[in-house]
Amino acid sequence: MTMLLATNWSDVWSMTGIGIGIVFVILLLLVLVLQVFTLLALKKNPAAAAAPAKKAHAAVAENPNAPLHEDDEETAAAIAAALYLFSEEAHDNESGVITIVHNDHSTWHHFN
Repeated sequence: MTMLLATNWSDVWSMTGIGIGIVFVILLLLVLVLQVFTLLALKKNPAAAAAPAKKAHAAVAENPNAPLHEDDEETAAAIAAALYLFSEEAHDNESGVITIVHNDHSTWHHFN
């Protein structure tokens, strides 16, 4: 009880605030560094960022009933397989019963 009364709570709260502040400053610096790297990557090749999306939108806008490309067919097959496995619950059904086989010849049996 005397240690609780001897605690300088203003120091405790200031150190807690400094610790939390350091964590948020480091997180902010991390976000800024990631944004700088993103901007540098986009400045290096700005057409690469928008090209795939524009290409896909243009293809669908031209002919919405066009057959899928090979990559699109593989993606569609993977999505269909995942949905089938999810809906069919492709995992083993466990009974929830644990069976313990006792071995009477064990040396541990004699300690009971």
